[in-house]
Amino acid sequence: MKNAAACALVAGSASLFCAPIHAEPLPPELRPALPVATLSGQARMTFWGFELYQATLWVAPGFEDTAFEKSTFALELAYLRDFTGAAIAKRSVAEMRRQTPMTLAQEAAWENRMRALFPDVKAGDRITGVHQPATGAVFWRNGSLLGEVRDPVFARQFFGIWLSPQTSEPQLRRALLASAKTGVPVGAAP
Repeated sequence: MKNAAACALVAGSASLFCAPIHAEPLPPELRPALPVATLSGQARMTFWGFELYQATLWVAPGFEDTAFEKSTFALELAYLRDFTGAAIAKRSVAEMRRQTPMTLAQEAAWENRMRALFPDVKAGDRITGVHQPATGAVFWRNGSLLGEVRDPVFARQFFGIWLSPQTSEPQLRRALLASAKTGVPVGAAP
């Protein structure tokens, strides 16, 4: 169980179940940031047979997967298990290291910020992050604002956990980016 908690966000050697894209409604808290969002993709992450979360990606018009850091988008993780905020932060930093090298001071600062920001989650909780190009990221839990990180480098590396070509989960990335260039309008039949 300890290994599953350490893999709360992205797990190496995980199996992946890719759910078909459904016309999921855009959560209300995202409408101001993404008024014309499209559902790009969804996937269910499992690790050693344990279901961890359902990931859903919404993108704004003009989103390009090869330059995701230049676009506004939202990534939601709907948790299927309980995790501590500390485990989420620790695993996030480990996965962020895969994008580009980080200094020890940068790692410590980002992990501390995420520990303060991310709460413990229970099965059924949602944490949603909105990427704001050249600014950073804003996070919600179950529709309530958690806070923001005003650091575009942090935001690029954090969302790169799922969207970067260097992700530890390329199948998850492909599933999330399934319709990124053409998009399925939110609320429309797939």
